[in-house]
Amino acid sequence: MGPDPAVAAVRAAVRPGLGAGPVLVACSGGADSLALAAAVAFEAPRAGVPAGAVTVDHGLQAGSADRAAATAGLLRALGLDPVLVRRVEVGTAGGPEAAARDARYAALDEVAAAHGARIALAHTRDDQAETVLLGLGRGSGPRSLAGMAPVRGHLWRPLLDLPRTTTRAACAAQDLPVWDDPHNTDPAYTRVRVRTEVLPLLADVLGGGVDAALARTAAMLREDTEALDALAAAVPDPADCAATAELPAALRRRVLRRWLLDHGVPDLAAVHLQAVDALVVRWRGQGRVDLPGGAGVVRASGRLALQGHRTPPGALPGAPLSEEPHP
Repeated sequence: MGPDPAVAAVRAAVRPGLGAGPVLVACSGGADSLALAAAVAFEAPRAGVPAGAVTVDHGLQAGSADRAAATAGLLRALGLDPVLVRRVEVGTAGGPEAAARDARYAALDEVAAAHGARIALAHTRDDQAETVLLGLGRGSGPRSLAGMAPVRGHLWRPLLDLPRTTTRAACAAQDLPVWDDPHNTDPAYTRVRVRTEVLPLLADVLGGGVDAALARTAAMLREDTEALDALAAAVPDPADCAATAELPAALRRRVLRRWLLDHGVPDLAAVHLQAVDALVVRWRGQGRVDLPGGAGVVRASGRLALQGHRTPPGALPGAPLSEEPHP
């Protein structure tokens, strides 16, 4: 007799991506990440791949250290090794959701680098739908609407095609003790309201299947975005205003964005990119465009030049574009 269908579905989602080397599962103890951890613990030995886990203690709730320790014990019982606990300090920049996410990903990046491993994240099809809706509501453009990529650098998301109901059913079938984070039902958080109010309303009005439809939309937009990014990467001299101005707008702005990111300019927003683009196509003698991190761009003798900024050590031309927003 085979495994429960939900367990089999999660294992099948994990199996094809395990050949790329050591993996650490990011696990909070919730249903999604616990189901992923159990699947990786089952499949990784069969694939001959080292597999461990990491749990991040944000320190935002009473007893968070005990919760992290309990989750780590459960992950060890599943057979994952090493199992790491990382305590982070959550700041205030961008609001509580963004600050917690930034602290979490900084810890995961550090762990990935230290252990030479990929990080497996348990985002599901529901998370993808929420991300697309949030991007749509904020007017974030196609890069945000393209949602989360299955693989981006050292981040691996094998469950993006599975609904959240499957991961919860997989945990129930394996008698795994799920911890439901109270923050995930707190309407003070925008994503929670999208999850509990907006998506159910859309499903009611449109007849269901909204999460799958939004995920399909994200996949199609991601293909388009990746194709345009590849064309942008092939432009030899983005700082040449005459040549860059001849490009279609969608490609030109990607070329400028890549040029800035490759030189280590952080936290680019649409307003910054539009101002730099204006130096190229609406040149009227305007002065320096100020950018995050103390950098600026000027136009001189038909070329763009960065001021007040140096490329950080290890930054390489052609490095991946910054990761899209995460839940």
